Amino acid sequence: MNSTLDIYTAYFKLSERPFSLVPDPDFLFWSDQHKRAYAMLEYGIMTRAPITLITGEVGAGKTTLLHHLLRSIGEDVRIGLIANAHGDRGELLRWVLQSLDQPAGAQDSYVDLFGRFQTFLIAEYAAGRRVILIFDEAQNMSRESLEELRMFTNINANKDELLQLVLVGQPELRDMIHRPDLRQFAQRVSSAFHLSTMDADTVQKYIIHRLMVAGAKTEIFTPEACVLIVAATGGVPRLINQLCDLAMVYAFTRDEQKVTAVTVQQVLDDGVFFPSQTTAAVLVLEQHQKIKADE
Repeated sequence: MNSTLDIYTAYFKLSERPFSLVPDPDFLFWSDQHKRAYAMLEYGIMTRAPITLITGEVGAGKTTLLHHLLRSIGEDVRIGLIANAHGDRGELLRWVLQSLDQPAGAQDSYVDLFGRFQTFLIAEYAAGRRVILIFDEAQNMSRESLEELRMFTNINANKDELLQLVLVGQPELRDMIHRPDLRQFAQRVSSAFHLSTMDADTVQKYIIHRLMVAGAKTEIFTPEACVLIVAATGGVPRLINQLCDLAMVYAFTRDEQKVTAVTVQQVLDDGVFFPSQTTAAVLVLEQHQKIKADE
């Protein structure tokens, strides 16, 4: 028997699920915001900036941009991707070495780990490669860990860049770096961008784009449905995906070929959509529901 998702995609004549919550660079929608964010990522890498900073709300598309970047990196660059690093400076070094496929034993001292890291960077440089460390969910790093990262950039000497750092995280990461006690760290951030939420026009284009990538040949979401989706999600891509996916399931169960505002409203009324990922979206949804109740 086909699964619900198989029936869902077949019913709308789609080749795959268009609104998955898993970051997928194949579905990347190049809004003006995402174009500028990616341009700053590329700029930071091409100019060999010591530190590049990309921030945005939960679900804004930061990780999807990273996956797209990883696809385009040349062979002259060695990438280490660290997601949600935590712990003291010794643990941080272990995360880094493991991301670069280097040994990092639990019994190794900090001096041993740092020496191995420095030797690796020099060897890569001698081979004509530079190393880029990408820290996703960097807002979870402590002030001490960020200071340790700054110390990593001291390995660079004169015009020789052995190491670059890319930090990606939520808005509080930007706030943390602006603190007076991280002034020296902030001075090494040469490229930065903050991804904001999408406006109504961009959200409608985003929905159409993802459906077309999934094989849609006709309009599935009405303009009125898109307006309601904007109000309920605050323009956050991950929340848009979640609500659109649920709305398509509802339309399928009703044997409707289009997702209308009535369908979206039913999803909201049934309480199956949980926009808890962002406070802003919750406030917008509450405001919308209050207006509806007063009508």
